[in-house]
Amino acid sequence: MRIKKAILTGGGRATRLHPITTTINKHLLPLANKPMIFHAIEKAVEAGVTDIFININPGETELQKAIGDGGHWGINVTFFEQTGGPQGIAHVVNEAKKFIGDDPFMFYLSDNVLLGNLTDMFDEFET
Repeated sequence: MRIKKAILTGGGRATRLHPITTTINKHLLPLANKPMIFHAIEKAVEAGVTDIFININPGETELQKAIGDGGHWGINVTFFEQTGGPQGIAHVVNEAKKFIGDDPFMFYLSDNVLLGNLTDMFDEFET
């Protein structure tokens, strides 16, 4: 079964990037003329993902404004405000249980940039 769902991180404290991140979400920092998280979304779409779940910090609005509903990429994007703020990676996956269901999924730390494509990794996973 081809991976069609992805969880992307959009929250966190970004303490290692202070003071830059006091006014902007680290996932929106520009990298090669576009927000860093756009690179993650594009990699996922390139690999065949159609539904993306993005966790956000309480009160976050800039990511939703920048990304929208995913229509720009021809996908569906669901945002989830992390209850109680950032609580780690496992918490993000736990909060996405309903979104994931029994389907295979990709988890992508959106503040990391991956070179190459994810299709090969998906193919390897499926064999």
